[in-house]
Parts: sequence; structure tokens; C-alpha cells
Amino acid sequence: MSITLETISTAATTQASTTAFHVTLCVADLGRSVRFYEILLGKRPSLYHGNYARFELDKPALVIVLYAASRPPGGTLSHVGLRVRSSEELVEIQQRLEASGIATQREEGVECCYARQTKFWVTDPDRVLWELYILHDDLDHSGFDDHPNNKQPAAPSAVWMHRLMEPLPERIPAGDGSQDEVRLEGTFNIPIEPARRTDFLTEIQRVLRPGGRLVIHGLLCDRPFPGEPKLPGLASLVKYIPTEQEIEHLLHAAGFESLFYETLSDVNCIDAPGVELRHGLLVGLRGAATKQNKDQAVVYRGPFAQVCDEHGTVYPRGERIAVTAVVAAQLKQGPAADQFAFLVK
Repeated sequence: MSITLETISTAATTQASTTAFHVTLCVADLGRSVRFYEILLGKRPSLYHGNYARFELDKPALVIVLYAASRPPGGTLSHVGLRVRSSEELVEIQQRLEASGIATQREEGVECCYARQTKFWVTDPDRVLWELYILHDDLDHSGFDDHPNNKQPAAPSAVWMHRLMEPLPERIPAGDGSQDEVRLEGTFNIPIEPARRTDFLTEIQRVLRPGGRLVIHGLLCDRPFPGEPKLPGLASLVKYIPTEQEIEHLLHAAGFESLFYETLSDVNCIDAPGVELRHGLLVGLRGAATKQNKDQAVVYRGPFAQVCDEHGTVYPRGERIAVTAVVAAQLKQGPAADQFAFLVK
């Protein structure tokens, strides 16, 4: 990838010019990448010839060139960012991508990079990570783990990711218990033999530390999908759609705990007669490898008289309950974390 700043002269008036941010991307499949950026940017390339395609935007002043070539050696690019003008514009772009079956990950009002932003992330076919966002205000701290009130969790230090278009590895290239998080982007939207699927989840258990997160993102349905999906656009890569219950049962059988959906949103823009499609983001945690002492204490303070976890532990409201360090970590990472008080025993 090369990133340059250049002056683009208009064909109609050679004297007039504007300065535009210019990004050149080396891509493996030019046609597939052109289709992705047509959807992302909402316009066709201004020039598309041979192994070259160019997109030009006025607002913001941006030039994106796609060049069919092998990646250059080295490179330190983290991601490419695009700041838009309004929440409506951000939603419009995200809906355009999701309508074409391209998964995105949205974050509301997050604090990072000395700013508070609402954003979403999307990855192009060559794994270039894009961050599209609106800026709410600047901050005097960077966010994440240095938040002055310590409300923001630290970002995972070790993450392994698999995407739908990639082959399923026989062995994940990571050491035992070395990963804080494993992310599967569309992995279960392709048919996988049951034995192969079980082996893969066992391999994920191997590389995750106790309490580490497995995050599954993909297209789900409310009942078994009749036949093979025939979806439009890049969603045509989806060859299998599991039900929400199927994925939950699969993770339970593999030993994952504290399952919850961070996202389970309807997909109304793709017509699939007889079934309801949803984008799901399911999180599960790896349990402790060995028996641990209950050296932590929590107090449930939520709206119910009591709640029960999947291990059968009951948490009556207002009572101090002894738990292991892993269970305490699972409660802290779960969606009901603010309904518990975590005490020093």
C-alpha cells in the first residue's frame, strides 16, 4: 500500500485544482475490490481500466486507487479512517454495506484516540481495515485503560481472527492459552462438517486463556434455512445460515460459558421467504481449566429478586456470594456487569 498527498486537476478547468488525500491499495482481485468500494463509497470508479481502478470523492476530498498487484514488502498501516459529517451519513453508509451482506461492527460513543466517537469498522476483501466515524468531542485522555474513572476496559492484547473467505486452519498459529480473544467473522456461514467444526472449537479452547472471549459474527436465521442461500452482492459468499439456537448449542457443547448476544439485529433488506435473517454477534467465554478457589465476592443489585447463572449459582439481590476469579471475570465482561458489585473478599 502507498499513501500519498497529491493535487487533482479537473478536466473541465485545468487551472482549478483541489488537494485530496490519496490512498493506493494493492489488491488480489480487482473486480471483487471494485464491487466492495462501489458499495462502501456509493459511487462507481471514475476510471477502471486493465489492472487499475480509481475512485474520486469530493466530500471528503479523497482519491482511492486500486491496483491489481502483489503486496509490497513491509508496511506499517494500522487502518484507514474516514470521518463523516453526520450520524445520518454514517448510518446510510453502514446500511448500504449491510444490505449487500458486508458485515460491520458498530461502536456507540466510544472513547479512544483522545476523542469520543461513534463509528463502525469494516474490512475490505484484502483485509484492509476501515474505520468510519463521527467526532462528538475531544478528550483530555486517550480512552481505554487510562480513562480517569476506569470505566473503559483495556483492549485485548492478543487477538486471533478468522474470516469467511479464509480456509479453516488445522491448527491455529498461537500457543496454548496465549490469546485473549478469538474472533470468527462469518466462519459459520459456510458449510463445515460436524467433526471438523468440533475440532476447530477445541483448537480455539486451546489457544484462549481461561476467561478469554470467543466472538462469533455472522448471518443467522430463526429457523432452518431451506436449501442453499442465494443472496445478492457480496452476501453471495454466504453458503450456510445457522439458527441462533444452533450456534448457542454448539458453543455450550464445546465448553464455552456465559454466552450472550452483543448484537442480534434484523436484516430486512435481504429477502428470504419463510425465514427471518439477523446479524448476530455472539460472545462466549472459556472456563477455567482447573478447579479454582472461590476467593472473590459479588453482590447482585439488579431489578430481580434473584438471578441464576448457567452453573446453577443463585445470586439473591443484596447478598454477598463467593465465586471464583474466572466467574467474577465472566460477570464483569457480560452484559449485566453494571448489575453486580465486585467486592474484595
